Amino acid sequence: MKRFFSDLTKTVFSLVCFVCLTMAGHAADRIRIYHGPYLQNVKETEATFVWMASKPSVGWVELAPDDGSNYYNKERRKYFDTTNGVKNTSLLHVVKVTGLEPGTAYRYRVYATEVLEHKGVEVIYGKTAALDVYTARPPVFRTHDATKPETSFAIINDIHGRTADIPALLNAVHCQQKDMVIFNGDMLTQLRSEEELFSGFMDVSIDLFAKQVPMYYARGNHETRGLFATSFQHYFSPKESHLYYMFRQGPVCFLVLDTGEDKPDTDIEYSGITDYDNYRNEQAEWLKEAVRAPEFRDAKFRIVIAHMPPQPVKGLWHGPQEVLDKFVPILNEAGIDAMLCGHLHRYLHCNPDSQVRFPVVVNAHNTVIDGQTSGDRLQLEIRDTQGTLVDKILLERH
Repeated sequence: MKRFFSDLTKTVFSLVCFVCLTMAGHAADRIRIYHGPYLQNVKETEATFVWMASKPSVGWVELAPDDGSNYYNKERRKYFDTTNGVKNTSLLHVVKVTGLEPGTAYRYRVYATEVLEHKGVEVIYGKTAALDVYTARPPVFRTHDATKPETSFAIINDIHGRTADIPALLNAVHCQQKDMVIFNGDMLTQLRSEEELFSGFMDVSIDLFAKQVPMYYARGNHETRGLFATSFQHYFSPKESHLYYMFRQGPVCFLVLDTGEDKPDTDIEYSGITDYDNYRNEQAEWLKEAVRAPEFRDAKFRIVIAHMPPQPVKGLWHGPQEVLDKFVPILNEAGIDAMLCGHLHRYLHCNPDSQVRFPVVVNAHNTVIDGQTSGDRLQLEIRDTQGTLVDKILLERH
C-alpha cells in the first residue's frame, strides 16, 4: 500500500511539474514588446513612435493628453501602423501621429497583436502585448514649440558600442530634463544586425531616456557600413523623406546633415557600393532651400549638427573636404551660430576663419555637449564621463 501511494505521489508530482512547465513555456512564448518604444522626429504637431514586437503582429499607438485623468477614464484614440491603408504585419512597428498641439504633453501606450495566419481574406489573431499603464505610469512626451522661450539639449557621438558610456555621459548632464538628446553618428562601428543595433546602444538609451525625451540622429560614417546599413532609416527618422532634415524647438533651429563616408567612393574599403558624392550634391540643393525657410530665418540661434567636421582644414580627408566644399559655402551665408560635430575622437573648438565663418565644435568620443539657451545667449558645456567640465563656450545672438 505504501508503495502504491508513493507511486501515486510521484505521478501527481510529475503531472504538476508538466503542467507548470507547459504553462511557463506558453508564457515565455507569448508575444511581448521586445524593444522600445522610443520617440523619433518630434515636432510641433507630430511625433513618430518606434517599437519591436517578439512576433509578427499588427501594431498601434494610443495617445492621451497628460491632463491628470486616469488612463482608463475613457477609450483612447488608436493610430495604426499601416501602409496605404493596410495594417502592417511586422516585428518592427512605426507610427507617425499628426495633428498634435504645440508644446503639449501627451501620454502614450503601444500595442502589438500577434498575427497567426492569413487565410485568404481571413486573418487569425493571437494574443496582444502592450505597455503596462495599470501598475506603471505611461510614458509622457512633449511636442516642440517654436514660441518656447528657452531650450536645452545633449549631444553624444562616436560611442562605437561602448554602452556603459551612454548613461555615464548623459546622466552627467541630466538628460531626462532636456528637451532632446542628439546622437551625432558612429554609435556602432558597423551595422551588422538588428539585434546588435539594440544591444549596442538603443536598449540602454530607451531605458535611460528615449521613451519620453525626443531623440534625433545624424548618421555617421560608420553607420553606413555593414550588411544592415541600408536598413538604418527603418529605425531612425523612418517617416522622414531623408536622413538630413531641419527642426525647430524654441529659439533654436537645428539643421541635421548626413555627411556620408570619409573616403572617396572608389576606395577599396567600400567595395564599389557607395555613391556619397552624388548624395552630398543632392543634400546641398536641399540645404539651399532649407536656409530660406521661415522656421530657420526666424530662429534666434541656428545650429548645424553634422558628424564629419570641415575643420581643421589642414589634412582633410575626402568626406570632410566635401563638407567644406559643398555645405560650408551655403552655411557661411546663412548666419550659422555653430556647427557641432564628432568623428575625430578628440575635443576641438575651432574659431571662425576665412573659410569657415562660424565656430566648429568637435565633440570627443568620451565627452558630451550640454546645450542651454538663456535669453540672447546659448551656452555649450562639454563634460566627460565623470561629469568634469572640459570646456565652456558662450554664443551670443547673431
